Amino acid sequence: MDKFDSATQSALMMDRRSLLVGASALGLTGLIAPISSMAQDKPKKGGTLRMGLGGGTASDSLDPLAESDAVPFMIGYMLYNNLFEVADDGSVKGELVESWDVKPGAADWTLKLRNGVTFTSGKALDADDVIYSLNLHRGETKSGAKVLLADVTDIKKISANQVQILMKNGNLDLPYNLCAPNFLIVPNGFKDWKKPNGTGAFTLEDFNPGVRASFKRKAGEFWKANRGNFDRVEVTYINDPTARVNALISNQVDVINRVPARTAALLSTNKNLVLSRSAGTGNRYGFAAQTDKGLFANKDLLLSMKYGIDRKKIVENVFSGYASVGNDHTVGAKMKFYDKSQALTSYDPDKAAFHFKKSGITSPIELMVSDGAFNESADCGQIFQESLSKAGIKLELKRVSGDGYWDNVWMKVPFCATYWNNLPTVDIQLSRAFANGAANSWNETRFDNADFNRLMTSARVEMDEKKRAQMYAECQSIVRLESGLVCFAVADYLDGASAKLKGLSISGRYDLADLRIPEKGWFA
Repeated sequence: MDKFDSATQSALMMDRRSLLVGASALGLTGLIAPISSMAQDKPKKGGTLRMGLGGGTASDSLDPLAESDAVPFMIGYMLYNNLFEVADDGSVKGELVESWDVKPGAADWTLKLRNGVTFTSGKALDADDVIYSLNLHRGETKSGAKVLLADVTDIKKISANQVQILMKNGNLDLPYNLCAPNFLIVPNGFKDWKKPNGTGAFTLEDFNPGVRASFKRKAGEFWKANRGNFDRVEVTYINDPTARVNALISNQVDVINRVPARTAALLSTNKNLVLSRSAGTGNRYGFAAQTDKGLFANKDLLLSMKYGIDRKKIVENVFSGYASVGNDHTVGAKMKFYDKSQALTSYDPDKAAFHFKKSGITSPIELMVSDGAFNESADCGQIFQESLSKAGIKLELKRVSGDGYWDNVWMKVPFCATYWNNLPTVDIQLSRAFANGAANSWNETRFDNADFNRLMTSARVEMDEKKRAQMYAECQSIVRLESGLVCFAVADYLDGASAKLKGLSISGRYDLADLRIPEKGWFA
């Protein structure tokens, strides 16, 4: 997972719509009918929004540098704002930025900030706040989003409400990069993350990570028209999918995310509930193997895993058809620059057996799965285990606790369950997961390929759409064949909600109205 003024005409002599990705590029189709009518109603103030959410753990914090999953992302959007926002049609719009300009080469950007926006403390937003906030993700930092600012060489103050961003390598998608949930804007010098001080619609009442959080609406009118309508918002962590669905059906909560595919039909027939489905724009599910050392530095072993998984069976049996087959990279078929001509890696036990024998490895392969990664990971692992056995390959599944999974297992073990969110552009989707080897703190497979990095850099400033498409096609091919990601499914986003909840629009990025339903929604 909108609102504001368009950008000023840039020196690139292109309008913003031609520069950036629109709705047709993302293929936002397949909406359930009640959802499209929900946005027609006039927003009303009042009420408490009760949310039952998967995608968080007891190790969650309020520090945006450490955020990595749905619940902390959503909490961040209640308290703070980005410079830019992904609109419902997949385009990019200014959030704290009112307008922007870019010079030829896309390496020199000027951002004009909105007037009249204040933090919880009453301080007015200014350029110093933006510079400080972005610099938190540059240099020596724990931020997982720092790769998105890796090419930024300087951030300068032009005036109290103007900021200049300079880059060593231009990037036409910089506004999209700055939509990342980690890039929240805080006051200059701010450090006390336990006491949020943001420009968002709500203030924090209570935060018990892994259990619950509560928020109240700020006094007065929110600076975004028709946003921030609820008096309070309550978030309950419900990582068990069955419990999450039951909470919605029994009216304990008003909205849930990550509706299990197997129960989606049940919700769609309940007159008191609505199901929001966005086909092919959901999470990318897979298993990640670290390729820089150990077993999976062996390319033949890696290929045996890629050929040895029955992707279609997983889509049909685990996701009940509410997904499409993945192809070992994170670019979805609905995205602009998806290579429709690429070869699909199909299940082939004979090829899997050939490469496994060639690898010289005889021991069983261990795969760690967990509900903390995604709820269906164990079921997917079992089908993977069965399909590999037909190639004579033994896969041992180790199921681990969901608590602390992303801190203690992911990127710590050779082979484990993983998923990637839908991101707004191919550049962000690929660079965040695969660029720059171990220097990229999100590069879970430690994939490092000089040709890939070069092509990605060139594509970011290529104005010829055909040439840019070819570059991204090559990048997808390289990742598909050589990275350690076995991506077997691209899910549909499925949200469930009470029929009285309005504003649950389909987003160009995340589920739950781009994880902003507390800000965008209201009760009928």
